[in-house]
Amino acid sequence: MVSKILKIYLNENSKFEGKVAHEAILELLRGAGISGVTVLHGIEGYGVHNEIHTASILRLGTQLPLIIEAVDSEEKIREILPNIRKMVPEGLVTLQEVEIIY
Repeated sequence: MVSKILKIYLNENSKFEGKVAHEAILELLRGAGISGVTVLHGIEGYGVHNEIHTASILRLGTQLPLIIEAVDSEEKIREILPNIRKMVPEGLVTLQEVEIIY
C-alpha cells in the first residue's frame, strides 16, 4: 500500500496560540483521524538560523529539535496541510511517498 509520510521539523519550545506546538499539532492530527503519528526528540541539530541546539550539559537554554512524523493517505494528509502551515511558521514541513509493508 502506498501512502504519504508528513514530517514536521520544529523545536521543543515552539508555540502555537499559547500551547506547545508539537502537542497542538498532535491534537490536530489525532482529531483529523490520521492513522499514525510519532514525535521524535533530537539530541542535537540546527535549522534555518544555523544556531546549533544540543542536549550537552555545557549549554543552557537549549531548544532541542523535534520531528513529528504522520503516515496516512495523501488525501487525508493534504487535507490538514493548511492548518499545519499556520501552526509551523518557522519550521520545515516535508511530504514523501512511503510504502507500507505491514
